Amino acid sequence: MTTSTTSTSTADDTWTLGDRTFRSRIIVGTGKYASLDETRAALDASGTEMVTVALRRVDLTSKEPTVLDAIDRSRYVLLPNTAGCYTADEAVRTLHLARELGMDELVKLEVIGDPKTLFPDNTATVEAARRLVKEGFKVLPYCGDDLVTCKRLVDAGCLAVMPLAAPIGSGLGIRNPHNMRLIIENVDVPVIVDAGVGTASDAAVAMELGCTAVLMNTGIAAAQQPVLMAEAMRLAVDGGRKAFRAGRMPARSYANASSPTAGLIE
Repeated sequence: MTTSTTSTSTADDTWTLGDRTFRSRIIVGTGKYASLDETRAALDASGTEMVTVALRRVDLTSKEPTVLDAIDRSRYVLLPNTAGCYTADEAVRTLHLARELGMDELVKLEVIGDPKTLFPDNTATVEAARRLVKEGFKVLPYCGDDLVTCKRLVDAGCLAVMPLAAPIGSGLGIRNPHNMRLIIENVDVPVIVDAGVGTASDAAVAMELGCTAVLMNTGIAAAQQPVLMAEAMRLAVDGGRKAFRAGRMPARSYANASSPTAGLIE
């Protein structure tokens, strides 16, 4: 008698951005770590293949080591981002600088609309995305969890959309799973949760909803033990993805016996 099995490994469960293929579904930020050594260790423990850096927060003229020195470019795809930009023009200029420095044209676009909540300016983000795509950039935009905005970003030529789970650095997890599902079901590009992931269970929920990947920074860097949390996030993303692929049981309002009732001994 033979038993048919289905592979549960991640080797056959890849995703793509343009002409790149990835196995890891975690993208990790590089801010807020205590040291460059901790940054390196956390990146390693997370299993990430893509690392994002806020260009406006790196002193590119410094003679001292910067976070860029903690990133092994032979191992990780570097994703420059425009954190701290409040206009489309600012964001476009920042990414032109990245291009001049020889960084890849795969970029994360952020245009902030409110300094307190750090919510994105969706209108300015769409404008900047259109300009950058026309100039040859491969754009991953941070945006609100709004289906209409996500559709406009896809129409602009973005390779993925990155709706927030909750405000940046809040650690609140996915506040509106219904909106996230709507986006997943109605766009034909990868959906990457960006901002608000606070712990491993938040990352698992994102993957169980069907998100393609999760971007996180503060959830790892602000943990009491960042390297251990990076490992926990890796395991949670893997578990959540496998649960999504497996297909969960239907939720019921009432109990349903685990054992069959037919043939019970009276």
